[in-house]
Amino acid sequence: MLFSIVLILLLGFFSGQIAQRIGAPPLMGMIIVGILLGSEVSNLIDSGVIELADELRTIAVMVILMRAGLGLDRDKLIKQGNVALRLGILPAITEMLVVAVVAVWLFQFNFVTGLLLGCVVSAESPAVIVPGMLRLKNLGWGVTKGIPDAILTGSALSDVLILLLFSLLLNFLGQSAINSNALWLLPLQVISQVILGVIIGYLAAKLIVWFVVKQQWTQNTVQNTLIVASLALLIVVLAKEYPYFSGYLSAMAMGFFLIEFSPPLARKLRTEFNHLWIAAEIILFVLMGATIQLKVLENVLLSGILLLVIGLVFGRTIGWYLATVGSNWHWREKLFLLPGNSAKATVQAAIGAIPLSQGIPGGEIILAVAALSILITAPLGAWAIPTFAPKLLTKNPVDPTKTNITTKTILLAAIDTSDIAIQVLTKVGDLARRSNGEIIVVHVKNNSSELEIINLQKLTNKLLLDIPHQFITINGSIPEEIITLAQEYQVTDIVMGQTGHQLPEKILLGSVSQAVLETSSIPVILVSNQK
Repeated sequence: MLFSIVLILLLGFFSGQIAQRIGAPPLMGMIIVGILLGSEVSNLIDSGVIELADELRTIAVMVILMRAGLGLDRDKLIKQGNVALRLGILPAITEMLVVAVVAVWLFQFNFVTGLLLGCVVSAESPAVIVPGMLRLKNLGWGVTKGIPDAILTGSALSDVLILLLFSLLLNFLGQSAINSNALWLLPLQVISQVILGVIIGYLAAKLIVWFVVKQQWTQNTVQNTLIVASLALLIVVLAKEYPYFSGYLSAMAMGFFLIEFSPPLARKLRTEFNHLWIAAEIILFVLMGATIQLKVLENVLLSGILLLVIGLVFGRTIGWYLATVGSNWHWREKLFLLPGNSAKATVQAAIGAIPLSQGIPGGEIILAVAALSILITAPLGAWAIPTFAPKLLTKNPVDPTKTNITTKTILLAAIDTSDIAIQVLTKVGDLARRSNGEIIVVHVKNNSSELEIINLQKLTNKLLLDIPHQFITINGSIPEEIITLAQEYQVTDIVMGQTGHQLPEKILLGSVSQAVLETSSIPVILVSNQK
């Protein structure tokens, strides 16, 4: 089993990188590797890993939903709450109904089985949509109108609704006759699951803040992440055992309320869950590929593609239109829902095989169509979101309190041949280690000998041994060269020494530091000579 896990992680990672280098979404490479490793081709994945696939998939989905919750913006949701609610209901329902009608015609299903297939097809993929929308938030696309937040929230609500309908339809098909009274209970079940899911997420966030922030039971971010991830996973697992609330919605709500209760904690968790997603993404999509049945997929290829296209054009598109009627979105932003809100992957992988395993007639066709929807829409969605966002959305300023701004920390250290160079290098090294940054060390060598420059470079390599750095020597006006290099390398801070008592040719004089302070648009940190 351990060998299989190593294969999944290594080959999944490198296949994703290869796919990205040739311009394809990384998940496409991961799915292909899963197919090659699965029982249909090489059968290299241990059966024990396949048996654990549902549990591993649940962990990956939990990470996705926590990332989504930690990335939501309350102010934007208030503005777009009505649109988000409609996006959570109308597109999925209209696509489900259209798919059900087409399935009766194409596969000779009865209407209830067609609705079951419609549930599988119409579910949206958090594995594609959540990373895609969070990336748009990081870059500022559509954030003023809250478009990524509306899509994130609508997608989560949509999957809650679809999973409820799917469970009810499975019960119907497992009985000799349909219990019509259950239909009247469906709206109550949906409302109760949503309300209880939000309440449990709220209480969980309160509990975490009390233990972690107020009582300080944890000592570092790793422990914080361990506690939060374990509690979120516990909620999702309990929801499967006691289906009175939506565990997926609870996990997402917990992340959202953590932002409200403790923004500093949420910011740290946001970074750590992004790191967790690196491994979770590989496991999720490789296992998806490993469970695809190629022979059944081949049998329904053309009819399945036709069903997916009709469901999109005549079902989901109508739902998108109705969901955005009366909103402040212009036509290009509404059009963005086509690439931004149509990917299928996670839910299809989770529920696509259930009808077959329960002996539902047509279950093998449902599984094949679910696999086909993953192979077609997941890669297209992952590619289309970043491709069409710049063409259809407006770029706005990013709110750093609600998302991660992925900028690299680059520090510039200006040193001379005096003793203060040690203090400057020590200070800049400390800053770089705290921020995981890089350093540009510059020495203006107007009056320096070759031996002095060599000694400076040795000193730099010694004090910055564990930090990525460059050592640059130049001639010219000291203040101008420092500022020019800082702008060229887009550094975040300049670190330099203040006036000392050494000879003028051996130190960056006060006039130099003053000149840099007055003319630089980049923050300057001055290090005083301690002697």
